[in-house]
Amino acid sequence: MDSNFPFLNQIVNPLDLHKLSDKELAEVAKEVRRAILEKVSQTGGHFSSNLGTVELTVAMYASYHIPGDKVIWDTGHQAYPHKLLTGRLPRFETLRKHKGLSGFLKRDEHELDYFGAGHAGTAISAALGFAAARDQVGGKEKVVAVTGDAAICAGMSWEALNHAGELGTDLHVVLNDNRMSIAPNVGALTNYFNRLRSRPYVQNMAQTAKRVIEKIPGPAPRIAAGLRHGVTHYFAPEQTGTIFEEMGFEYIGPVDGHDLPTLLEIFRNIQEVRYPVFIHAITVKGKGYDVAEEDATKWHGVVPFELEKCELPSKAAVSNYTSVFGDAMKEIGEADQKVVAITAAMPDGTGLNGFKAKLPAQYYDVGIAEQHGVTFAAGLAAAGMKPFVAIYSTFLQRGYDQVLHDVCIQNLPVRFAMDRAGLVGDDGPTHHGTFDISFLTHIPNMTLCAPRDATELREMMQLMAGYDRGPIAVRYPRGNTPDNLPESRTSIEFGKAEVLGVPGVPRGEEGKLDVVLVAVGSMVTEAWAAAQKLADEGKTALVINARWCKPIDWQTVAQHLTSSTLLVTIEENVRSGGFGQQLLDLLVENDVPISKFKVMSLPDSWVHHGAQPIIRGEQGLDANGIVEVVKSNVMKRGLA
Repeated sequence: MDSNFPFLNQIVNPLDLHKLSDKELAEVAKEVRRAILEKVSQTGGHFSSNLGTVELTVAMYASYHIPGDKVIWDTGHQAYPHKLLTGRLPRFETLRKHKGLSGFLKRDEHELDYFGAGHAGTAISAALGFAAARDQVGGKEKVVAVTGDAAICAGMSWEALNHAGELGTDLHVVLNDNRMSIAPNVGALTNYFNRLRSRPYVQNMAQTAKRVIEKIPGPAPRIAAGLRHGVTHYFAPEQTGTIFEEMGFEYIGPVDGHDLPTLLEIFRNIQEVRYPVFIHAITVKGKGYDVAEEDATKWHGVVPFELEKCELPSKAAVSNYTSVFGDAMKEIGEADQKVVAITAAMPDGTGLNGFKAKLPAQYYDVGIAEQHGVTFAAGLAAAGMKPFVAIYSTFLQRGYDQVLHDVCIQNLPVRFAMDRAGLVGDDGPTHHGTFDISFLTHIPNMTLCAPRDATELREMMQLMAGYDRGPIAVRYPRGNTPDNLPESRTSIEFGKAEVLGVPGVPRGEEGKLDVVLVAVGSMVTEAWAAAQKLADEGKTALVINARWCKPIDWQTVAQHLTSSTLLVTIEENVRSGGFGQQLLDLLVENDVPISKFKVMSLPDSWVHHGAQPIIRGEQGLDANGIVEVVKSNVMKRGLA
């Protein structure tokens, strides 16, 4: 028990908040903010967004009856207060650590994590599902969706709002409006929210409404209080006619998302209504930590830092794939005005900030709208432009139908740059990019490549810029580019693999091979390190850099196989539909004799969060794991 948090120590579930006075709830809010400040500065994680939802969460959880009532969160960027108010303070120091608390919501982590949250824009749809299920069985519990001003711009959020308004059921939607996603929001909806924010807070008018209501004979004061915010609109006509009201919601707002007394009053009052209600709360991202308030983008996601110094540790000057991509995009864009870059609300995360600053006319941020972004790119390509969609692998999953239907069927030259391919680390299964080889390469017309290092990524980007025969994608991992590979290299040729050779052995003098290691992208450096370890043990391992996941260069692989050679493929992708399976199919189809074949890939299960080296090691996708696989398979065949 942490003596620094006397109130939080008492809270096992949100019903414990109902035992406290409003004055004591204000102390709870202070403790929640202090816990986020102290613990996240030690563990790293999503920082500024969670500081902004403290009072909002305390007010909700002190007003609704949880468990019983259900709160559905949109992503985990704003849900750390939820974790702290559901009894997870003792484990909070394990946040995002291996086998510790997830940085997002997970149904198998806690019974009050009613719905998993990793990708933005899901909360309203899921909450409406809970509400409809309640209605089917005649339940009475409240259902609340907490979304953000970036997530609500996602198309799925509006589909859900439209459906909710048509159903007219008892659903509360809370908009946490901090004027940002990870980066500043964009689009017409953002401009609309700006106009709403510029209006006086509704609670100013609500005081007048309350005084009038209390004079009306008939309804009990408690019921009158519940009606207060509906009547507010008669005294604040400038608040009427919002798009949310047109869709069937009672709109309350904008309200100060840090005014705990007002929030408590609003949430307690709306317990009386049984129709859709939309609460628009204005919050400050980074609230309570000055530097985070001043630069919420910088402090959105943090590594461990010293809280008192109010500064993040400086980053070492090393090359990482994201920055290499960004630099390459600037070069390509400056050389060709037809090149345009597209991001879905992540210019910083995808490395496009430099491109945006240098070539603003060639840059598009579509907001959290990946599906639109893909089809928008298809339209640009059909009109003769050269669009590059910069996106995380996990988020391209959201635009899968658009890739298939709008890009590939029409064979349009859209370029996809997929960052965070493979195991991303601390963000866990909602953000791992472990399916893209499988879900892209089975689509006709698609081409996919994967670089082994920074130089290859730059060269592949140049190749993509000049490729106009159809859609093409490149996948690359999160993190720094390797520097332990051979300096010699061959130029990139479409559809051709690169033979790196055997460590320490001149090309052409390899002799009999014990094993051929064919590695994809990030796994090339691990395969090379494994080959070096095997050489120390007297085994000859040839390393091939696949370079292309589609088309696969099976011919180069076949040239190095004999009846006694072990063939091992290594990839950060699931086995089903992955590179290894496809290579095996091609070799068998072309009658290439294979005595022993081993696919090293990710399992048919979810890989949990943790530092990349740890979780890669657990899956055997590191040099030591490769060595063990080779040794065990070579020994089975009785080879030295």
